[in-house]
Amino acid sequence: MSSLKDRQRAAARARLEREMAERAQAAQKRRRRGAIIGAAATAVVVIGIIALIMANTGGKKSTPSANSSSTPAASAAAFSCVWAPNPNPSASPAAAPNPDLKNVGTPPTTGMANSGTQDLVLNTNLGQITIQMDVAKAPCTSASMAYLASKKFFDGSSCGRLDNSGDHHILQCGDPSGNGDGGPSYTVADENLPVNQRPAYSAGEVAMWNSAPETGGSQFFIVLDDTDISGQYTVLGRVTQGLEIAKQVATGGDDGAFASEESDPTTAFGGGHPKTKLTLNTVTVGAVQGASAAPSSAAPSAKS
Repeated sequence: MSSLKDRQRAAARARLEREMAERAQAAQKRRRRGAIIGAAATAVVVIGIIALIMANTGGKKSTPSANSSSTPAASAAAFSCVWAPNPNPSASPAAAPNPDLKNVGTPPTTGMANSGTQDLVLNTNLGQITIQMDVAKAPCTSASMAYLASKKFFDGSSCGRLDNSGDHHILQCGDPSGNGDGGPSYTVADENLPVNQRPAYSAGEVAMWNSAPETGGSQFFIVLDDTDISGQYTVLGRVTQGLEIAKQVATGGDDGAFASEESDPTTAFGGGHPKTKLTLNTVTVGAVQGASAAPSSAAPSAKS
């Protein structure tokens, strides 16, 4: 017979799975609605251009040149992302100011790729780790991470949490403040949630940490081995180079600073600070590969 603690954990997991399924459905509806609105706006612009051409050519049809790129541009314009302010100014009660948030502006809301992949390269003190971001399944999260990398947001930060015990096998990074509360001054909605998937996160995957639904930021975790937790964290992509570096850090163990959090069935991780330091000296981003949409403004230059 299972203990009371086991039953509580099972009940908490069931509740979270139901919540994650509802969140995934809501996110899909938001994306569909955004695409419809974007397509409608694009159609209006195209009609206006056609009318202008017709007026200037006396009603004669114009033949587009072989180099015309109106189709990819229209496809990209139909997709958009929303960056919510952090903290939420409409929250009740109002959230206290967080001194650990770093304001580097926000990424563009339109023009980012929504297909293909893009490499996020972590140049660390222990070697290079390459994360292949899944732009097709997590376009807004990928755009945000590319933008933050272009702003040198991660440079000089160290991975602040390791939990490599029981069902949890993660190394958490991406907080410039180093205390677990840092991030940008905006949040990203959930995408690509592994709802009803077991294990929820497989070895080598990279997912975004959040403190509540729809509050993704800059913190991410590398999955060291299959980790069976509730699927409430956006899957960004997968490590294609350097997973052994993260596992090297895990071998060194942690200081147990967050172990008490694991006793709460609604809290995903425990662990502590890694004893082997992993510092992100620089983080860079490559071009989007295999994208059907032409623009790649998700990775603006550092001067933008």
